[in-house]
Amino acid sequence: MARKRLAAVPVATAATFLVLLFSVVQHVPGGERFVTHVGVVKASLPLGVSLLRTPLSLYVPALDLPVWGALVQVFLVFGVAEIVLGRRLTLLIAYACTLAGTLFARFAVAIGPDHLFGFPRWVAHVRDTGPSAAVVALALCVAFRCRAWFTGAAVLAVMVGEAVVLPNLAGLEHVVALLAAALIAAAVEVFGDYWPRVLAGVAAATSIAAAASRASDARRHASAVSP
Repeated sequence: MARKRLAAVPVATAATFLVLLFSVVQHVPGGERFVTHVGVVKASLPLGVSLLRTPLSLYVPALDLPVWGALVQVFLVFGVAEIVLGRRLTLLIAYACTLAGTLFARFAVAIGPDHLFGFPRWVAHVRDTGPSAAVVALALCVAFRCRAWFTGAAVLAVMVGEAVVLPNLAGLEHVVALLAAALIAAAVEVFGDYWPRVLAGVAAATSIAAAASRASDARRHASAVSP
Protein backbone atom coordinates (compact mmCIF):
# COMPACT_ATOMS: atom_id res chain seq x y z
CA MET A 1 0.00 0.00 0.00
CA ALA A 2 2.83 2.43 0.82
CA ARG A 3 4.48 1.78 -2.52
CA LYS A 4 1.56 1.19 -4.92
CA ARG A 5 -1.24 3.16 -3.25
CA LEU A 6 -4.64 2.25 -4.72
CA ALA A 7 -3.02 0.02 -7.33
CA ALA A 8 -2.26 -2.41 -4.50
CA VAL A 9 -5.98 -3.09 -3.99
CA PRO A 10 -7.59 -2.88 -7.44
CA VAL A 11 -10.62 -4.99 -6.49
CA ALA A 12 -11.46 -2.78 -3.51
CA THR A 13 -10.90 0.37 -5.57
CA ALA A 14 -13.10 -0.87 -8.43
CA ALA A 15 -15.83 -2.02 -6.05
CA THR A 16 -15.87 1.34 -4.26
CA PHE A 17 -16.04 3.17 -7.58
CA LEU A 18 -18.97 1.01 -8.73
CA VAL A 19 -20.90 1.69 -5.51
CA LEU A 20 -20.34 5.42 -5.98
CA LEU A 21 -21.26 5.24 -9.67
CA PHE A 22 -24.53 3.39 -9.07
CA SER A 23 -25.39 5.75 -6.23
CA VAL A 24 -24.99 8.76 -8.51
CA VAL A 25 -26.75 7.20 -11.50
CA GLN A 26 -29.82 6.05 -9.57
CA HIS A 27 -30.44 9.61 -8.34
CA VAL A 28 -30.41 11.28 -11.76
CA PRO A 29 -33.51 11.45 -13.99
CA GLY A 30 -34.05 8.08 -15.62
CA GLY A 31 -31.11 6.61 -13.77
CA GLU A 32 -33.12 4.60 -11.26
CA ARG A 33 -34.86 2.74 -14.09
CA PHE A 34 -31.49 1.85 -15.65
CA VAL A 35 -30.05 0.68 -12.32
CA THR A 36 -33.19 -1.37 -11.67
CA HIS A 37 -32.84 -3.20 -14.96
CA VAL A 38 -29.16 -4.06 -14.55
CA GLY A 39 -28.62 -4.53 -10.84
CA VAL A 40 -31.76 -4.62 -8.70
CA VAL A 41 -32.76 -8.03 -7.39
CA LYS A 42 -36.12 -8.94 -5.87
CA ALA A 43 -37.48 -12.29 -4.76
CA SER A 44 -40.43 -11.80 -7.10
CA LEU A 45 -38.20 -11.86 -10.18
CA PRO A 46 -37.59 -15.05 -12.17
CA LEU A 47 -34.60 -16.96 -10.87
CA GLY A 48 -32.64 -16.54 -14.09
CA VAL A 49 -33.03 -12.77 -14.01
CA SER A 50 -31.95 -12.65 -10.36
CA LEU A 51 -28.86 -14.71 -11.08
CA LEU A 52 -27.89 -12.42 -13.95
CA ARG A 53 -28.35 -9.29 -11.84
CA THR A 54 -26.73 -10.58 -8.64
CA PRO A 55 -23.10 -9.69 -9.57
CA LEU A 56 -24.01 -6.01 -10.07
CA SER A 57 -26.59 -5.94 -7.25
CA LEU A 58 -23.66 -6.17 -4.85
CA TYR A 59 -22.65 -2.64 -5.86
CA VAL A 60 -26.10 -1.03 -5.85
CA PRO A 61 -26.46 0.78 -2.49
CA ALA A 62 -29.74 0.97 -0.62
CA LEU A 63 -31.79 4.07 -1.32
CA ASP A 64 -32.60 4.72 2.34
CA LEU A 65 -29.04 4.51 3.71
CA PRO A 66 -26.17 7.02 3.41
CA VAL A 67 -23.88 6.02 0.57
CA TRP A 68 -20.75 7.17 2.41
CA GLY A 69 -21.22 4.30 4.87
CA ALA A 70 -21.28 1.76 2.04
CA LEU A 71 -18.23 3.35 0.42
CA VAL A 72 -16.18 3.20 3.62
CA GLN A 73 -17.23 -0.38 4.37
CA VAL A 74 -16.48 -1.62 0.87
CA PHE A 75 -13.09 0.06 0.55
CA LEU A 76 -11.80 -0.94 3.98
CA VAL A 77 -13.15 -4.49 4.18
CA PHE A 78 -12.57 -5.37 0.52
CA GLY A 79 -9.10 -3.85 0.73
CA VAL A 80 -8.09 -5.82 3.82
CA ALA A 81 -9.62 -8.99 2.35
CA GLU A 82 -7.78 -8.49 -0.93
CA ILE A 83 -4.46 -8.20 0.92
CA VAL A 84 -5.09 -11.10 3.30
CA LEU A 85 -7.09 -13.53 1.14
CA GLY A 86 -6.08 -12.57 -2.39
CA ARG A 87 -8.17 -11.15 -5.21
CA ARG A 88 -9.77 -14.36 -6.47
CA LEU A 89 -10.87 -15.61 -3.06
CA THR A 90 -12.16 -12.14 -2.14
CA LEU A 91 -14.40 -12.03 -5.22
CA LEU A 92 -15.50 -15.64 -4.70
CA ILE A 93 -16.56 -15.02 -1.11
CA ALA A 94 -18.27 -11.71 -1.94
CA TYR A 95 -20.34 -13.14 -4.78
CA ALA A 96 -21.06 -16.54 -3.21
CA CYS A 97 -22.31 -15.04 0.05
CA THR A 98 -24.35 -12.37 -1.75
CA LEU A 99 -25.92 -15.12 -3.84
CA ALA A 100 -26.64 -17.15 -0.70
CA GLY A 101 -28.57 -14.21 0.72
CA THR A 102 -30.44 -13.70 -2.55
CA LEU A 103 -31.50 -17.35 -2.67
CA PHE A 104 -32.51 -17.29 0.99
CA ALA A 105 -34.88 -14.38 0.28
CA ARG A 106 -36.70 -16.49 -2.29
CA PHE A 107 -36.86 -19.42 0.14
CA ALA A 108 -38.14 -17.25 3.00
CA VAL A 109 -40.94 -15.83 0.87
CA ALA A 110 -41.81 -19.27 -0.50
CA ILE A 111 -42.32 -20.85 2.96
CA GLY A 112 -44.40 -17.90 4.15
CA PRO A 113 -44.80 -16.07 7.48
CA ASP A 114 -46.12 -19.13 9.32
CA HIS A 115 -42.59 -20.51 9.58
CA LEU A 116 -39.79 -19.21 11.81
CA PHE A 117 -37.66 -17.90 8.94
CA GLY A 118 -40.50 -17.09 6.56
CA PHE A 119 -41.73 -13.73 5.29
CA PRO A 120 -45.03 -12.52 3.82
CA ARG A 121 -45.53 -12.25 0.08
CA TRP A 122 -45.05 -8.50 -0.07
CA VAL A 123 -41.39 -8.94 0.91
CA ALA A 124 -40.85 -10.50 -2.53
CA HIS A 125 -41.18 -7.01 -4.01
CA VAL A 126 -38.64 -5.41 -1.67
CA ARG A 127 -35.44 -4.28 -3.31
CA ASP A 128 -32.65 -6.65 -2.24
CA THR A 129 -29.34 -4.99 -3.10
CA GLY A 130 -26.19 -3.68 -1.47
CA PRO A 131 -22.73 -4.80 -0.41
CA SER A 132 -23.50 -5.46 3.27
CA ALA A 133 -23.76 -9.26 2.98
CA ALA A 134 -20.43 -9.41 1.15
CA VAL A 135 -18.82 -7.06 3.69
CA VAL A 136 -19.78 -9.10 6.76
CA ALA A 137 -18.82 -12.35 5.00
CA LEU A 138 -15.38 -11.02 4.07
CA ALA A 139 -14.86 -9.64 7.58
CA LEU A 140 -15.53 -13.08 9.05
CA CYS A 141 -13.22 -14.83 6.56
CA VAL A 142 -10.40 -12.37 7.22
CA ALA A 143 -10.82 -12.83 10.97
CA PHE A 144 -10.70 -16.61 10.50
CA ARG A 145 -7.58 -16.47 8.32
CA CYS A 146 -5.79 -14.13 10.79
CA ARG A 147 -7.03 -16.11 13.81
CA ALA A 148 -8.65 -12.92 15.10
CA TRP A 149 -11.23 -14.86 17.09
CA PHE A 150 -12.53 -11.90 19.10
CA THR A 151 -13.14 -9.86 15.95
CA GLY A 152 -14.84 -12.77 14.21
CA ALA A 153 -17.03 -13.48 17.24
CA ALA A 154 -17.93 -9.77 17.47
CA VAL A 155 -19.02 -9.67 13.82
CA LEU A 156 -21.10 -12.81 14.28
CA ALA A 157 -22.67 -11.57 17.53
CA VAL A 158 -23.59 -8.18 16.08
CA MET A 159 -25.22 -9.69 13.00
CA VAL A 160 -27.15 -12.32 14.96
CA GLY A 161 -28.19 -9.67 17.48
CA GLU A 162 -29.45 -7.46 14.66
CA ALA A 163 -31.50 -10.32 13.22
CA VAL A 164 -33.05 -11.03 16.64
CA VAL A 165 -33.73 -7.44 17.72
CA LEU A 166 -34.77 -6.14 14.29
CA PRO A 167 -36.13 -9.17 12.43
CA ASN A 168 -36.15 -8.30 8.75
CA LEU A 169 -34.97 -9.73 5.47
CA ALA A 170 -31.63 -7.89 5.45
CA GLY A 171 -30.75 -9.08 8.96
CA LEU A 172 -31.40 -12.73 8.17
CA GLU A 173 -29.54 -12.43 4.87
CA HIS A 174 -26.51 -11.23 6.82
CA VAL A 175 -26.69 -14.32 9.02
CA VAL A 176 -26.99 -16.55 5.95
CA ALA A 177 -24.00 -14.80 4.39
CA LEU A 178 -22.00 -15.43 7.56
CA LEU A 179 -22.90 -19.12 7.51
CA ALA A 180 -21.83 -19.36 3.87
CA ALA A 181 -18.61 -17.51 4.69
CA ALA A 182 -17.85 -19.89 7.57
CA LEU A 183 -18.28 -22.89 5.24
CA ILE A 184 -15.99 -21.33 2.62
CA ALA A 185 -13.37 -20.42 5.23
CA ALA A 186 -13.41 -23.95 6.65
CA ALA A 187 -13.17 -25.50 3.17
CA VAL A 188 -10.23 -23.28 2.24
CA GLU A 189 -8.54 -24.12 5.52
CA VAL A 190 -8.89 -27.87 4.90
CA PHE A 191 -8.52 -28.11 1.13
CA GLY A 192 -6.96 -24.78 0.18
CA ASP A 193 -3.45 -26.08 -0.40
CA TYR A 194 -4.45 -29.56 -1.58
CA TRP A 195 -4.50 -28.90 -5.30
CA PRO A 196 -1.37 -26.71 -5.26
CA ARG A 197 0.45 -29.61 -3.56
CA VAL A 198 -0.89 -32.05 -6.14
CA LEU A 199 0.16 -29.82 -9.03
CA ALA A 200 3.57 -29.26 -7.46
CA GLY A 201 4.01 -33.01 -7.09
CA VAL A 202 3.01 -33.61 -10.71
CA ALA A 203 5.42 -30.92 -11.87
CA ALA A 204 8.25 -32.42 -9.78
CA ALA A 205 7.56 -35.93 -11.09
CA THR A 206 7.49 -34.66 -14.66
CA SER A 207 10.78 -32.82 -14.15
CA ILE A 208 12.44 -35.93 -12.67
CA ALA A 209 11.14 -38.12 -15.50
CA ALA A 210 12.38 -35.64 -18.11
CA ALA A 211 15.83 -35.50 -16.47
CA ALA A 212 16.02 -39.30 -16.34
CA SER A 213 15.01 -39.51 -19.99
CA ARG A 214 17.70 -37.01 -21.00
CA ALA A 215 20.31 -38.91 -18.98
CA SER A 216 19.27 -42.18 -20.62
CA ASP A 217 19.45 -40.63 -24.09
CA ALA A 218 22.91 -39.25 -23.29
CA ARG A 219 24.14 -42.69 -22.22
CA ARG A 220 22.76 -44.35 -25.35
CA HIS A 221 24.35 -41.69 -27.51
CA ALA A 222 27.68 -42.14 -25.74
CA SER A 223 27.47 -45.91 -26.23
CA ALA A 224 26.69 -45.51 -29.91
CA VAL A 225 29.66 -43.24 -30.68
CA SER A 226 32.22 -45.09 -28.51
CA PRO A 227 34.68 -47.34 -30.50
